[in-house]
Amino acid sequence: MMKWLLAIGLIWLAWHYLRPKPKRVTLTDRQQARQVLGVGASADEGEIRAAHRRLLADVHPDRGGSAERSTEINAARDLLIGALRQG
Repeated sequence: MMKWLLAIGLIWLAWHYLRPKPKRVTLTDRQQARQVLGVGASADEGEIRAAHRRLLADVHPDRGGSAERSTEINAARDLLIGALRQG
């Protein structure tokens, strides 16, 4: 019994550390984030969220879209909304 548990634990550890990790997208430029979402410099939080929802509906991985593109869209939304809330 202990051998099986040890084997299962080792298999899980190998899978956990060796599986391909999703690439993190970090946008640092507000202009680049605005271009990703297609909003102007004077966009408020509602416009940013609406653009995010519209774009994500087309590229969401559950609907056959790209995980990298949806991550980029989420990062753009987070950057712009965070900048609005900071003032």
